[in-house]
Parts: sequence; C-alpha cells; structure tokens
Amino acid sequence: MLGRVSTLSVMSFNLRYASDVEPNSWAVRRPVMAKLLMSELPAVLGTQEGLYGQVLDIAHDLPDHYDWIGLGRAGGSHDEFMAIFFDTLRLEPLEFDHHWLSATPNVVGSRSWGNIAIRMVTWIRFADRVTGKQFVVVNTHFDNESENSRVRSAEYVCDRLRAQALPIVLTGDFNAAATASPTYEILTSGLTDSWLAGPQTTPAYGTFHGYGPLVPNGPRIDWILTRGVTVEAAAINTYRRDGQYPSDHLPVQASIRF
Repeated sequence: MLGRVSTLSVMSFNLRYASDVEPNSWAVRRPVMAKLLMSELPAVLGTQEGLYGQVLDIAHDLPDHYDWIGLGRAGGSHDEFMAIFFDTLRLEPLEFDHHWLSATPNVVGSRSWGNIAIRMVTWIRFADRVTGKQFVVVNTHFDNESENSRVRSAEYVCDRLRAQALPIVLTGDFNAAATASPTYEILTSGLTDSWLAGPQTTPAYGTFHGYGPLVPNGPRIDWILTRGVTVEAAAINTYRRDGQYPSDHLPVQASIRF
C-alpha cells in the first residue's frame, strides 16, 4: 500500500487482548504480529484491546522511531488501551487527550448507556512533517453488546468532531456492520468510509474471524473513517504465518493524502 511520498499510511487493528490461552496465546501471536507490522510500517496505527504489557511489546517490536500515546480505559496502565502508534520521522504530536464514552466523558473509567465494559476514545492532533498539514486521529472501541451504547457513542464522537476544523482520521472496532447499522449511519453522516472511498486493493472479508475461516464479503466491523482527505487505496489485510493469525480480527488499512 505504498504510494507517493505525500501519502500517509493508516492501519486500524484490534489486537485481541494478551492471554496465555492456547492455541492463540499472545506468546504465539506476538512474532506474527511483529512480522505483519514490520512489513507494513503504517505511519499511524490505531489499536484496540491491547493490555499495557502487550502495548509495550508492540512498541519494542516496531522500529525505534515509532512512539505511542494511550491510557488504560480504567486509568493509568489498567485495562485495555486504545493506543495510537505513530512514525515520529513523519508525524509530530501537538496535542492529545482521552475521553470516556459515557454521560461523564471526563471521568476516568466511567460507564453509561448500557455498556458493561468501559469504553473510551483517544485522540491526537498531529503535524505532518512532509506536507506541513495538521490533522486529528481519533481511535476507539465501541461496545460489543449494547446497541444503545454504540449509538450514543457514535453521537458523542460526531458531536466532538463537528467542532473540529482539521482533517479527521477515525480508526476503531465499532462492533457494528458497515452499511447496515445505526452506528455506521450516524458516523458516516459526516465522515467517509475509506473502504468505499478508495480503490480496494484486496478482496472484502469480514474483519472479525475468531481464528476461523475468513468470510468473503462478511461484516466489516473495523473501519477507518475520514474527513477532509483523499483516500488513495484501502485494504483488509489477511496476513498469517503457518496458519497463525496475529489477532482474531483482520487489520484494515488506508493510504490517504491531504
């Protein structure tokens, strides 16, 4: 998915939280994950579900010029992260923050709207060292059980983004089918689905496979949505090694240009 120097490569990837459960333990998956990320080297990588040690492992496995910003959704290093990794040779972080998807978004670990698990958003305002442009990356993971929570979360994210004048890249596991859910309809009322906007360089698959057979044209629940950018290519990455996938989700990718 390499393009002109001015293009920016973005990946969204639900890492599947680290566990010792065989046959897909993190110890088994980590080298496969490292191989995939080193082969792609996205300038922006929005991750979901990673635990603190897992995020540190990925930071170790990426080149030294990568950095990351994130916070455990229960605060500090606790619980899952919506971490954003980035290539510091290309991008300079200017500002960042974390919000919880609840009626009290500034309260760490808060929950509302019917979700049992804590849900949150991490965002960063970047300066692109190549183009001089500024843009905002937002990374999130919506609830897997409560549709009300997903809808309210989508409304909250949209409200925040309407006040933002800069170009937007939204990455996440939305736990809702693209083109066929209220969550998707709300978010795409102001944002563009990169998969539909750019040339698709891979076949379409359901992005959650659970380590089972891939489903052609299955539900896409992992998306990269944009505003104010041109999408030059989109992909769903099916990399595995010796039958082992790096996660129970497939990463989605986009090449964008300002």
